[in-house]
Amino acid sequence: MKTTTKLTVLAFLFQAFLTVFLSGCGVGKADSSAKKVIVIGFDGMDPQLLSQYMSAGRLPNFSKLAETGDFKELGTSNPPQSPVAWSNFITGMNPGGHGIYDFIHRDPNTMLPKSSTTESVEASRTVQIGKWILPISGGEVKNLRQGRAFWNYLEDHNIPTTVFRVPGNFPAVESKGRTLSGMGTPDLAGTFGTFSYYTDDPPPNRNDIAGGVVYPVRLSNNAFESRLVGPKNTFLENEPDATIPFKVWVDPEYNTAKIEVQDVQIILQEKEWSNWVQVSFELIPGLQSVSGICRFYLKEVRPNLKLYVTPINIDPADPALPISTPDDYAKEIHKHCGNFYTQGMPEETKALSWDVFDYDDFLSQSDNVLQERLLLFNYVLDSFEDGFLFFYFSSTDLNVHMLYNMIDPDHPTFEIEQALKYAEVIPTIYETADAVVGKLMARIGENTTLIVMSDHGFAPFRRAVHLNTWLKNEKFMTLKNESKQAESQFLLNVDWAKTRAYSLGFNALYLNLENREKSGIVKPEEKEMLLRGITEKLLALRDPKNGNQVIHRIYRAEEIYSGGKLENAPDLVIGYNRGYRASWETTIGSLPLEWIEDNLDRWSGDHCMAAELVPGVILANKKLNTLSPKLYDLAPTILAEFGISKPDVMVGKTIFDKNLL
Repeated sequence: MKTTTKLTVLAFLFQAFLTVFLSGCGVGKADSSAKKVIVIGFDGMDPQLLSQYMSAGRLPNFSKLAETGDFKELGTSNPPQSPVAWSNFITGMNPGGHGIYDFIHRDPNTMLPKSSTTESVEASRTVQIGKWILPISGGEVKNLRQGRAFWNYLEDHNIPTTVFRVPGNFPAVESKGRTLSGMGTPDLAGTFGTFSYYTDDPPPNRNDIAGGVVYPVRLSNNAFESRLVGPKNTFLENEPDATIPFKVWVDPEYNTAKIEVQDVQIILQEKEWSNWVQVSFELIPGLQSVSGICRFYLKEVRPNLKLYVTPINIDPADPALPISTPDDYAKEIHKHCGNFYTQGMPEETKALSWDVFDYDDFLSQSDNVLQERLLLFNYVLDSFEDGFLFFYFSSTDLNVHMLYNMIDPDHPTFEIEQALKYAEVIPTIYETADAVVGKLMARIGENTTLIVMSDHGFAPFRRAVHLNTWLKNEKFMTLKNESKQAESQFLLNVDWAKTRAYSLGFNALYLNLENREKSGIVKPEEKEMLLRGITEKLLALRDPKNGNQVIHRIYRAEEIYSGGKLENAPDLVIGYNRGYRASWETTIGSLPLEWIEDNLDRWSGDHCMAAELVPGVILANKKLNTLSPKLYDLAPTILAEFGISKPDVMVGKTIFDKNLL
């Protein structure tokens, strides 16, 4: 069943990777004598998979680092979601301190979902001149994470910092160092990534596709004209989309096409990607325009034309939004390395989930992302001299989300022929990570502390739990119109005068509390008994398909969180068992008719489960002083490496044993 919230090429061009990886962007070698701390973040790297591939002899550099230094599981955040986990890493606090509890928060005043990480504030004052609406006071995008980033403490002590694409750092927080924003960075249209798909054979579900827009086209004399859609033109009433025209000619004999957009002409063969193309959207003629970049992919010429265009990314050479510190750091990277994805989550998972891409299309696109990241890594590493460096890789996360069913015979979408074809994709990505580690180990000196880490691990996502449907079945929730149960979303069909509990987001359950929620009915004296009743019922829940326990553990907010930002905390954090996760429908407040079903989406692996079931990894070139390091321990550990005491707000502790160095 398709959802509404998405999202052998094995060669992965490994030889091409080696060529790019070894060449870099042409910057000289760094000084090896100064004090350095380097942290490499491989998002989603899983300790079970890592150990499996190490035991098979496929990861010699990880194995060497583990033998000469240390390797342990790294306790993740609770819940183990990327914006939560990376906020723990950045601040050294848990969600009670930094205030990020989920990808999605709820607004108790409207009972609607909202972004947990960013907030847009429009210009408070405008003036209209003719048809143009001009701001006279600036709008802004706010980063909602609370607490200082650990690199700000380093900068207080004049330690140089480079923080490259750490998730949750959009807009990039004020910094004296060099930073480039990562996960959370939107495309030029302000979304987390909306692709365009031009075809003369539009799929029947084209109006349901989330994360992409299908534009039906009609060829006339082997050509068609259409438009690229950019940001909203906020200078005009009703804020229409800014667009630019482009034209495509199809070769009548060969499987090639020519694309003309603005002053650029591109010739592509079938299954070929264009280079990045800079495009400019005019907002006020002659006065105001905004620049973006995109790539074209000619998926098919015959029998039907199928042309994919990436989301229009923020142009690193002329950023329309604050993606770096200093402001010209993105321009510096562009100058040395060319264009690159600025979008926070660039792997095109949504096109694969909605069958716009097949697996080969997805792997070619995700390999583009990886090759770019390796090129950028070379530049950043070669220009790093001393102080602190963080660099982030996403391929170990988003590729595994989409191909976990290739290594999980129990997944409902597992197919043996397909699994054999793509079985090497995930281990090959880990081998690429191993090459990164090898390059670092060959370059660092005795004054460098190296940490390789991930924010969480992975588990199969076989069965989807519609938690709001379960709450309704168990009489904790009442609907206004039972006949409309499967049609509504955002909890708009909920009768709040008769509802005691609800869910929004991936792991959160809230009570409809009096004086907190807009129409709260649960009195303070009823809270404890209600929470206990819901917890007991959920822990007793069994999958009717196989009898398995669905919920591994349930956590109380007051038991796992500390700090001054508890207002967004859920009352219960639901720790699903391996194999189970909240459905996409649950995250936005929908209620399908059945409370559980097979996950037939290609998004087949996940980590939004009980935190202890999906730990991350930590490897270092020093021994650790604890058997159970936690993600929030890394911030005080990094500070301690530079002789800086832990701030009182940080809940973690240093994990290196000085006696073993």
